[in-house]
Amino acid sequence: MPKYAALIYGDMTQYANVSPEDGAKMMKAYEDYTQAIQSAGVMEGGEGLQPTNTATTVRVHNGEISTTDGPFAETKEQLGGFYILNCKDLDEAIEWAAKIPGANGGSIEVRPVMEYE
Repeated sequence: MPKYAALIYGDMTQYANVSPEDGAKMMKAYEDYTQAIQSAGVMEGGEGLQPTNTATTVRVHNGEISTTDGPFAETKEQLGGFYILNCKDLDEAIEWAAKIPGANGGSIEVRPVMEYE
């Protein structure tokens, strides 16, 4: 069965002033979603990521390594986490991705995982 990465993008500045109650609701929504994909046998893996201000971008040009603090692109939305979904096809992966709480107000990129033999 093919695997799909569901990459969760959102505007992290929206979370800077979230009340403890709203933060707890958000975490509960993710816990419920995670339980649903585990129960369905779809979840292969997944993690949340630390905020983008903890990111380091690495590039190699002409054999020289350079690093930059922060994400690789200046965008309003940043990658906040991901799930690896084990689905029969892209349509099923899209159905599950649409249920990720971050899809409401953010975006979910669904991408097939490369399989090596």
